[in-house]
Amino acid sequence: MTMKYYPVNLDINDRDCLVVGGGKVGVRKAKSLARCGARVTVVSQAFDPALRESCPGAITLKRKAYQSKDLDGMFLVIGATDSRELNRAIAVDAREQGVLFNGADLPELSNFIVPAVVNRGDLTVAVSTSGNSPAFARKIKQDLEQQFGPEYQAFLSLMGRIRTRLLARGHAPDEHRRIFRKLINGELFDLVKGNDHEQIDHLLVDLLGKEYRNFFQKGDL
Repeated sequence: MTMKYYPVNLDINDRDCLVVGGGKVGVRKAKSLARCGARVTVVSQAFDPALRESCPGAITLKRKAYQSKDLDGMFLVIGATDSRELNRAIAVDAREQGVLFNGADLPELSNFIVPAVVNRGDLTVAVSTSGNSPAFARKIKQDLEQQFGPEYQAFLSLMGRIRTRLLARGHAPDEHRRIFRKLINGELFDLVKGNDHEQIDHLLVDLLGKEYRNFFQKGDL
């Protein structure tokens, strides 16, 4: 069975991104881009007050009408105006200039769609209905938020530090895979969820050695 979209996570850190439209949708899109490290410019003839109050320094506001030259140097653009005609014009300009375009009301002209996202630190769970029902995607997101709690962030933080230390000692793929399987399939996650520092210590020391004593930090969870 074919998929309508190719799932991918974009690295937009230090990338120039444009949002056209300063209303509530534009606020949401601009804040989301800024949280991912993008240099965000918002072009609009009016701005929602919430946009001025969020992410100072990370978002540049330009009070003006949109022009095709606003796309110069941009990595991606989001058409977030209340005018379907204007959003369509932005899509055409973006296609001509090779800039990625997203318009919530123009999925047929968009290069990508933005999924509903559950974020727990380094864990990102994205839900997409391929544009068929954003409301249902939000419902699934709410269900997943109940399933994936802060313990997932803590567990991944711990696993990341373990992986970094193991790799620093030399790359031994087979041995590392064995260790990671034991950590993931064993009781470590449940111990992290229970914030059981003592038992986590015992498990890590038994499996990895004394240097991993107190490796689970008190601020992890």
